[in-house]
Amino acid sequence: MKTVQLIKHKNENWKYLSKKLDLIEPLILVFGNRYLLEEQNVYTDLKEKFPDAHIVFGSTSGDITAYFVTDDSVVATAIEFEKTKFEIKTSNVLNSDLDSFVTGENLINQFTKEGLKHVFVISEGSFINGSELTKGMNAAAKNKILITGGLCGDDARFEKTLAAYNENPKPGEIVAIGFYGETFEASFAIHGGWSPFGPERVVTKSKSNVLYELDGQPALDLYKQYLGEKSKELPGAALLYPLNVKTEQEKQSYVRTILNIEEDTNAMILAGDIPVNSKVQLMMTNIDNIANASELAASQAKDIRKNEPQLAILVSCIGRKLVLDQRIEEEIEEVVSVIGDDVTVCGLYSYGEIAPFNSEINCQLHNQTMTITLISE
Repeated sequence: MKTVQLIKHKNENWKYLSKKLDLIEPLILVFGNRYLLEEQNVYTDLKEKFPDAHIVFGSTSGDITAYFVTDDSVVATAIEFEKTKFEIKTSNVLNSDLDSFVTGENLINQFTKEGLKHVFVISEGSFINGSELTKGMNAAAKNKILITGGLCGDDARFEKTLAAYNENPKPGEIVAIGFYGETFEASFAIHGGWSPFGPERVVTKSKSNVLYELDGQPALDLYKQYLGEKSKELPGAALLYPLNVKTEQEKQSYVRTILNIEEDTNAMILAGDIPVNSKVQLMMTNIDNIANASELAASQAKDIRKNEPQLAILVSCIGRKLVLDQRIEEEIEEVVSVIGDDVTVCGLYSYGEIAPFNSEINCQLHNQTMTITLISE
């Protein structure tokens, strides 16, 4: 495997972060600021440098490399595989009936199944139901394929997200990359570092990813009571106080970020489903817990491998980024300290992370986690 990384800032040309190499039919993962991805020449510029490349774009709430986290750039990671083959499939939810389950199912069913080892998904993050998307992908994968990835971001604006394959980035797009090969190896791990606090309450009214009532009371009113003065900063403040969700269907609890609020209905819009009769608690964290969770995720992803990793794709949550603030690079440094300086690192801060629970196979939508995918061949 050979890799090359480049970076582009507004009104500047692409600059190499690594040694310039001539690559043959590389896969290029391009993560960056949504405004910069809207520039007309973002695709053509890369295509001129890598004429035979397969270029995948995703907008972010921050770009990740081994050296820094940046908000105002586009980072391209070009990968030439020696033995691994890959297929790239797309879907656009703007061109469908917005059935996220069917979208996920159809996306995975596009792939040649024989020899398919791993699918990495870069999904639009503005209005997809990530829970239903992962359920649909699981239905098509039939517990035989590791699926990881994330929902694109748009800083903390939540206006729109962009993605694309071999064209200019656009709204509504979902891109999936399927990897094949006997020598290909992918491992993963997720950890959050968030702790529940306060009373546990029962969801008494919800629909899909909209939460209306807890213990028979308006959900938004209760949430504002907990936040006190911080409730004036909603919906942004909600990223610092997500919900821990327990359901009868899942063995493990999961975290749901509150993306928006509806004052007229006293409701909260979450990043994924919130089933009736599930139990929820508020969560909080601190910088040390987030950094420790990232280190733990890196250790677990590395420990279950047969071979040393060559590429690390990190998907972390916008909520973690807001907590870390000026110390944002600490969680990346923890990962690099575990996997080693010789591993190429790329990734994004997202609106949702896609991976199974640790030691499981069915992928789930997560919030507020560090999700690490380690790849080698």
